Amino acid sequence: MANILIVDDAAFMRMMLKNIITELGHTVVGEAGNGQQAVTMYKELNPDLVTMDITMPDVDGIAAVKQIRGVDANAKIIMCSAMGQQALVLEAIQSGAKDFIVKPFEKDRIREAIARVLSA
Repeated sequence: MANILIVDDAAFMRMMLKNIITELGHTVVGEAGNGQQAVTMYKELNPDLVTMDITMPDVDGIAAVKQIRGVDANAKIIMCSAMGQQALVLEAIQSGAKDFIVKPFEKDRIREAIARVLSA
């Protein structure tokens, strides 16, 4: 099972994701509320996987993906997006994200994304 860092500026979204990830048997090793915190926590915690919200204040998800990939070229990151953010998701994938999940979160889709990214 994986150690996962959750990044989202909305506390309730982090809580929803944390509940699903924990139910799936993984460990949430940290939670960040913006991209800057995400980069700092990634360096400290060295998680197996990161779930990254796209739109956040200060440093957004795409910038954070680029910074984390600069620290660790093998970082495994799944983007979390709202409906209608296809262009941003595409940019995130081009920046090094491995997969994406759409809000509202579905447990089966999260399980599938985590399994696919960890086995890649």
